[in-house]
Amino acid sequence: MAVSEALKGTFPQEQKKTKEVKYSSYIVAALLLMAALLGYVASHIQTTKLEYLIAEEISRKERLLEEQKKLKLEIATLKSPQRIAAIAREKLQMTSPDKDQVILLK
Repeated sequence: MAVSEALKGTFPQEQKKTKEVKYSSYIVAALLLMAALLGYVASHIQTTKLEYLIAEEISRKERLLEEQKKLKLEIATLKSPQRIAAIAREKLQMTSPDKDQVILLK
């Protein structure tokens, strides 16, 4: 009887330990799975933010290129010889030189 009592005393403790090990391993596995999922979601959110930033910068680049085209056109307009001649005649009262005012160099 002592043997059966000794067996009864040790067997429930061993069974209790295996149940504790089972539950703790499930908890650890669940925590690892949750951590992996959180990492995936965080990386997805970061990727989405970067995609928005890239789209914004592409839009900014297109706006700047359009502005550059307008400024180049404005420069070409301001540099035109017809415009400069008109300003010289109208605002500065300049005229073309007479033949005797021109000196030719050889």
